Formats: sequence, structure tokens, C-alpha cells
Amino acid sequence: MPDQPSLGIVLLNLGTPDEPTPGAIRRYLSEFLSDRRVVNLPRFIWLPILYLFILNVRPKKIVGKYQLIWGRKDSPLRTIMNALASRTEAAVINNLHSGSIVVRAAMTYGKPSITDVISEMVEVGVQRYIFIPLFPQYSAATVGASFDKVARALEQMTNVPPSRFISGYHDKDSYIHALTKSIERYRAFRDEQTLLLFSFHGIPQSQANQGDPYPEECARTAELVAHNLGLAPHQWCLSFQSRFGPAKWLTPYTDETLARLPSEGITRVLVICPGFATECLETLEEIKILNREIFMDAGGIAFKYVKALNATAAHVNVMKDLVSTHLYPAE
Repeated sequence: MPDQPSLGIVLLNLGTPDEPTPGAIRRYLSEFLSDRRVVNLPRFIWLPILYLFILNVRPKKIVGKYQLIWGRKDSPLRTIMNALASRTEAAVINNLHSGSIVVRAAMTYGKPSITDVISEMVEVGVQRYIFIPLFPQYSAATVGASFDKVARALEQMTNVPPSRFISGYHDKDSYIHALTKSIERYRAFRDEQTLLLFSFHGIPQSQANQGDPYPEECARTAELVAHNLGLAPHQWCLSFQSRFGPAKWLTPYTDETLARLPSEGITRVLVICPGFATECLETLEEIKILNREIFMDAGGIAFKYVKALNATAAHVNVMKDLVSTHLYPAE
């Protein structure tokens, strides 16, 4: 009989609706947008807006987008996360640890929840944990929110297990190497007329003003990758996508950047989204379809998108590297 797994590794991502329907999207957005880490407006102002307007309008508005990217059985994000967890488990067991280890994917919002995944791990004998939010650049709205959810899950346990929480890895060598190699595989990268655009998910400027290190960590990631690629400053730039609502978010905005570039003589772009560990709505629909159309309609000639690291061997190596750094001493 195999040994019980003493160590559980939980890979965390933001989440996804259960299915591409207005009802499922509404449930997902309700949990997501109710989080104080995500929207830090006073509750008496935000919650009426959320429940009276946004949740009655937005699910119907974006259901077609989810249907467009949905796989045969599940969302791409959940499918890829499960594959990454499975491959990471095999790699960690084979290369880094003599005992039995279990690796699972969990979502900050939606299913499988962090609480459910921890419960399943307890049932198979897990006694200690490493939590890895797949948000390389720290933001309170992502990594901070993940920590809150983990803490709430653990506080339900009578005997709280030892655990470690990895809070970002924006400049980790293995991560920068993986991004670099993913870009080098594209022929467009070798074209000196092609601009490399790093598009990160945005956050409200007000959150950055409160001390969130996210914009600086995004810039550092882009700088390190550009340095590895040997790019001059004029060969790459950085922007922020996915803004929501009327408030000012981090600039420059990706859509406005792509609309402007052709007028400046830049008609070929290679776009990478380093903050997204897996493909999701924001990469498959917002970047590959919507922003591509914006760029081409503005006079662009060539638009290429660099796939997310997903469940590739390079991404598994990043996970393995993070785990090896935080493994507990053998008991």
C-alpha cells in the first residue's frame, strides 16, 4: 500500500464559472466582485451597484464570450490547471521528494474551492501544505485575496496544519527563463520590425496609490525578460488590460496602445501576457480576438499572441522550483 501523502501542494488560480450560462456567470461574479480585496469601495456604495446593476447586466453581456472559448467539457482555465497540477505532482515526486506528495488545483472563486480541496487532502492524510497562487506579480486583489481564502479555510480546522504560502515570483529565474523561451519560439520575435508588447492585467490606480507593489513587479518582469532576449528599449513596451468601471486603472491601456501603434509606424506586434499562468477569457477572447481586431483595424499588418505557460514542461519546472525552495525538512 502506498504511503499517505504527508505534503499537499495547492495551485491557486482566480476561478471560472461552472458553465457558460448567465446564471453560472452571475454566481461567479457575485463571489468575485463581493471580495473587499477586489473592490475596496465602501460596502454601502458598492454592493447596491453590484447587485442592482452589474449582476443583472454583465452576465448576459459576456456569456457569448465564455461560450466562444469554452472547451468540450469545461473551461480552458480549469482544464489546464488540472493538467498542470497532475504534471507538477509527477515532477515533484520524481525529482524533489522521497515521500508521497499530492498536488491539486483550487480556485479563489468558484470550483473547486480551496476549502473543498483542503478537505479532500485531509481525507487522504495530508498533514502540511504549500499554497502557490499562480499570480507571479503580487497584487492585493489576487495574491492577497488568495491568502484570505486560505486563511478562512484553515481557520475551520481544529488542528491547523503547518503551511507555507508563496507570495509572488515575478523575478524568479525559472519563471523569467520560461517566459523568455516561450517568446523565442515565435518567428515574429526575430523580426526587427516587430514590437514585443507585455500586457498585464490592470488594477485600479487607487490600489497602486495605497502601496500595492503590482505595477513595479510587472515592470520588473518585463525588464528581465527583455534583457534576456537582448531587446533594446524601443523594441518592447508594457501595457495593462481588462480595466473595469469608470475609475482610472494602471496605464497605458492595452487596447488604446494597440489602437495607437500603427499611427506611429509600428504595424507588427507580438503580444505576451506574463501575469496569466493559463489561458482564460482575458487572453483567448480579450487579447487574441478583441485586441487583435483593434490593432488590425487601426492599420496593423501582423498580430501574434504568445501562449500562456499553461501546463508545459517549462511551467512545471517553475512550480517545481518554487516547491523546492519552500519544502519542509524531512521529518
